[in-house]
Amino acid sequence: MEYMDMPPTPSPAGEPRWLDGDEQRVWRAYLQATTLLDDYLDRQLQRDAGMPHMYYGLLVQLSDAPRRRLRMTELAKNMKITRSRLSHAVARLEKSGWVRREDCPSDKRGQLAILTDDGYEVLRGTAPGHVSAVRQALFDRLTPEQQKSLGEIMTIVAEGLQPKEAGADLPWLR
Repeated sequence: MEYMDMPPTPSPAGEPRWLDGDEQRVWRAYLQATTLLDDYLDRQLQRDAGMPHMYYGLLVQLSDAPRRRLRMTELAKNMKITRSRLSHAVARLEKSGWVRREDCPSDKRGQLAILTDDGYEVLRGTAPGHVSAVRQALFDRLTPEQQKSLGEIMTIVAEGLQPKEAGADLPWLR
């Protein structure tokens, strides 16, 4: 219903605030661009490394962590995904030999995801092609000012969607 061509008039309490024409164009452009960008990067990583974009992100998170290891709950939080989805992805990465799991020594209920040497080498080999794809698809199309604005806008959106209150319904808590 957000696409309905309704005038941008103040709404009585409980009524939707319909998007005006300019807002609809921005929203649709955003949806189209993010869908196409996700698909483009996913295809590049499937072609070059046989993995989806999310798996690459997991390997990057682990490579940046101290001793290339993170608690599974922290990894889910960093990736903004459910623990169930993370568990499935890590199981697939384990089958490839790129990640392994260990029990957390300080908390027997927790597990660590650890980037293996093979996983690190896959990441090192894949990173140049991936950064080239990111540059080509996004940064090379924008001026430095547009890049700065995009970063500021996305930061505001992300911060607004991450509630700080206890009990918030966040993916990594599910």
